[in-house]
Amino acid sequence: MEGLTGAPFRRVHAQFFPEADRYYLPFVTPTQEPKFTERQLKEVAPEVNQAIHAVPQLLTRRAEDFIWAAKTLSDMGYDEVNLNLGCPAGTVVAKGKGAGFLRDPAELERFLNRIFNANLPIAISVKTRLGWNSESEFDLLSDVFSHFPIHTLIIHPRLRQDFYKGQVRRNVLESYRCALQCPLGYNGDILTVEDIKRESTQGFSQLMVGRGLIANPALFRKARGGAAITRTEFDDYTQAIFDSYCYAFGNVKNALMRMKEYWFFWHNLFNGAEKAVKSIYKAKSLEDYQSNCRRILETYSMTEEARFGWFKPLYEP
Repeated sequence: MEGLTGAPFRRVHAQFFPEADRYYLPFVTPTQEPKFTERQLKEVAPEVNQAIHAVPQLLTRRAEDFIWAAKTLSDMGYDEVNLNLGCPAGTVVAKGKGAGFLRDPAELERFLNRIFNANLPIAISVKTRLGWNSESEFDLLSDVFSHFPIHTLIIHPRLRQDFYKGQVRRNVLESYRCALQCPLGYNGDILTVEDIKRESTQGFSQLMVGRGLIANPALFRKARGGAAITRTEFDDYTQAIFDSYCYAFGNVKNALMRMKEYWFFWHNLFNGAEKAVKSIYKAKSLEDYQSNCRRILETYSMTEEARFGWFKPLYEP
């Protein structure tokens, strides 16, 4: 998740909750100049992800740019690189990248043919959506994917036009599962231990969790039979996240802005805190922010699993 699962988050989450098998990095966009920028190295430099099984994610539609970046990442010690075909952002799809690449299956097939024929010394996984604006588009896309030795095809069963709204289109994924011979991963609206158990029985080789793990950082631990997050643990964890961003940004104000983004998800661990969290969003000083966080921690009971408080219908009434 761009902006939320960067290096400051990953290091702290892995320290407190080491149950994640791997972390997929927010995408980087390789350019025609065959080297990573200083900004990109803040995410992909090996020392940044030391002791974390990290998988860099590339966003591009130029095969030559993917190839040099994948080779460089292999030289850095990474064992897998992920092609992002899922990002629905307007600025991304306008350039034919991310989910925008799904509008052109023929060009996508040529792209995949080039990168898989480059004999890259690194496994290539793909994160995709079902298509641009029609479920039927996955018929051709799934045929394209089936021609290549994809390490894992991670499917988010929404269309680009869905963005992150509405229910996932699980029925579409079910109808194509047998036709896809490569290992399949699943991503989309996994929030509870029951969600993990349900998807784990469906034959997926891996599950990717984004918003659900932000909301409940102990989700994987609980799914593995461990304890739910405690109030003290949550307090220590969120303080460590804040300290990590203060160090990364060198600026308390910018760190506070980032923390407000996390609280959009974190407040779903507290019963009845929907209105109270607004005081955190409005906080203009560190003192205001800390006092309002303390009020939520001391006033509202915690749930063992987060609510799906960010759900939005696909079509507004």
